Amino acid sequence: MNTHDALHQRHAVVTGGGSGIGAATAAALLKAGARVTLMGREMAKLVTQREKLGGGEHIACVSVDVADEAAVNDAFARATQALGDVDILVNNAGQATAAPFAQTDLALWKRMLDVNLTGAFLCTRAVLPAMLARKHGRIVNVASTAGQVGYPYVAAYCASKHGVIGMTRALALEVATQGVTVNAVCPGYTETELLQASLEQITRKTSRSEAEARSILVRHNPQQRFVTPDEVANAVLWLCAPGSSAITGQSISVSGGEIT
Repeated sequence: MNTHDALHQRHAVVTGGGSGIGAATAAALLKAGARVTLMGREMAKLVTQREKLGGGEHIACVSVDVADEAAVNDAFARATQALGDVDILVNNAGQATAAPFAQTDLALWKRMLDVNLTGAFLCTRAVLPAMLARKHGRIVNVASTAGQVGYPYVAAYCASKHGVIGMTRALALEVATQGVTVNAVCPGYTETELLQASLEQITRKTSRSEAEARSILVRHNPQQRFVTPDEVANAVLWLCAPGSSAITGQSISVSGGEIT
């Protein structure tokens, strides 16, 4: 797929854009000609990533807590003021914490749903009216294979990601005739800070080394490797491309064949 300038002058917002999948997605969208707003909690990380991407007026940084309604509305107002109406939204911000179900307290449960699910809802609601008015928009939710199947010890995370996929499917049908597509990409274990945190949690709670912990997690992938952020970003880019307008309501697994 030749994506050079395919998204010329489109404005894309990427939440969780300071690292990992978000940073890789921002880079892919920029290469395709889009203007990009990086959103995230830590402005310093966003600014660092902006410089890595070459800086310039076509990249904006806006700090936000995606679980805070007022903060989200203000962040998208600032993004629109900086780079224009939002044509593409990539809901990538997320958290993952493991705990046995009996030890999953309400605070952990709410944190997973607030960031992973409510955050995607609030950000989508912030951009959708203008997309519908223009009869064009692309919304891509970065979910997880944990939204397609269950995994032990991450019930709250699984619930939040299943919710993201359910929201994706429902909204896609609601706006299907109005020029807006809504899809989800579902990465398996990906080489990101979240993966590193999972590895550290395994080594901390067991006697296993990091290499042993990696071996445990990589078993889920039939290709026997972890997914790269660039591979997830490529799937997002494809869903945003002009030729993908007939694809909506889908949850696309990027997991080396784990989900078939």
